[in-house]
Amino acid sequence: MRKTLTRTLTAAPPWSMAVAAMMAIQLSNALSVTVIGQVGPAGTAWLRMCFGVFFLWMISRPAIRSLRRRDLPALIALGVVTGFMTTFFLAAVERIPLGTAVAIEFLGPLTVAGIMNKRRKALIWPLLAFIGVVLLTEPWHGIIDLVGVGFALAAGACWGLYNVLTQHVGDRFSGISGLSLTIPIAALATMPFGLPQVLGGSLEWWVLPLAAGIALVTPVIAFGLEMLALRRMTHTAFGTLLSIEPAFGVLIGLLVLAQQPTLMQVAGIALVVVAGTAAQRGGNRTPEPVVTTDVPASPAAS
Repeated sequence: MRKTLTRTLTAAPPWSMAVAAMMAIQLSNALSVTVIGQVGPAGTAWLRMCFGVFFLWMISRPAIRSLRRRDLPALIALGVVTGFMTTFFLAAVERIPLGTAVAIEFLGPLTVAGIMNKRRKALIWPLLAFIGVVLLTEPWHGIIDLVGVGFALAAGACWGLYNVLTQHVGDRFSGISGLSLTIPIAALATMPFGLPQVLGGSLEWWVLPLAAGIALVTPVIAFGLEMLALRRMTHTAFGTLLSIEPAFGVLIGLLVLAQQPTLMQVAGIALVVVAGTAAQRGGNRTPEPVVTTDVPASPAAS
């Protein structure tokens, strides 16, 4: 069963896995709003990471014995960046609409796409996506929550680093074995901020099951799909394809959180979708040979 799933994912176009991951991430972020109201953004992020460790270790035990000393910096950096990317973004969502937060956060991977690009002609797609992001954020309207914007920008910086580090770790570790190593680091890195919020918050009985369900979607499924996609795509194609994510943020915000977009934001959505669709053309990447292999799953997971 596991080999069949692996073959299916390998045969799937890399952009389709990236799109599925984006939808899963935004759904989990929208569902997290309820948990944020009980235990705060840092507490919510920390619970998601903790439950993520539990699910990941059920599926794939971390390949501790295969680690090399030179692997540690990238693994530690990716774990820390992953933890704070989630924490900063949930702090932003607590203050500003989901679609706006995603649009601002997207400036991080957009910058990476521009820096890593080797063809100047391809810069038209990040530029078009940037115009769409501006339309989505509507900065010319009234008062803006600067703290929320600051958190979204910090999450964007982490997001850009996350894409680069994920591709590097994905080349070294097959499947989700890299996640089973980095998500525990993310949980440890965010614990000083998340644990006090959980202990000081209103921990109702339903909070933990909901946080566990969200964690199964993100980080387990969504981040796993992203790692698979990044092994087969260039930084430019993947980074600009992510321009679709603000559109998913607005859509999920409307359906789940009843956050109504304006006509200008709809125009922004159209621009980022065009840019993202164009960016994935010719963006396939030949995966690097994977040195390590997955540790066999436990009988229960199989």
